[in-house]
Amino acid sequence: MDLLVLRHGEAGRRSTSPGDSKRSLTAEGRQEIVDLSNGLKSLEVKLDCILTSPLLRAKQTAEIVAKSLKYKGKIEELDSLKPEGNRLEFYSVLSRLKQDSMVLVVGHEPYLSEMISEAISQSGCRINLKKAGLARIRVLSTLPKIRGELRWLLTPKHLKKIA
Repeated sequence: MDLLVLRHGEAGRRSTSPGDSKRSLTAEGRQEIVDLSNGLKSLEVKLDCILTSPLLRAKQTAEIVAKSLKYKGKIEELDSLKPEGNRLEFYSVLSRLKQDSMVLVVGHEPYLSEMISEAISQSGCRINLKKAGLARIRVLSTLPKIRGELRWLLTPKHLKKIA
């Protein structure tokens, strides 16, 4: 399985209302994701599954990528991808997917960077996934914890140049 790990684009400022879960992508954040999607098209990425956090900015990010790549499947929202979500629950979801799948996962920091680090290192390496940053991991196993090989770690600028 190949796991594309995408941090949502730039979102509006944190405030007390309407709350963190309702923060939307900014115009700049939307454009970053459009540019990223164009880079993925240039790389001829074909998605089999999209999994996203239910928070608005992550869902919007997933929807932009899905539309751009002409993804016909359902975008599945998982509470286990929320910032405070349980990674072991997420790994259980991954274990039920086909081994030859290309899966897009959209979420938040520090959850995603911690997941990437856990997948590629047993010695506690540290990854910093930028907003609209993308990692590609070749997953070798999902249970009890994810294990794999890092194939890409790209910033939005890298993907814009690829497009």
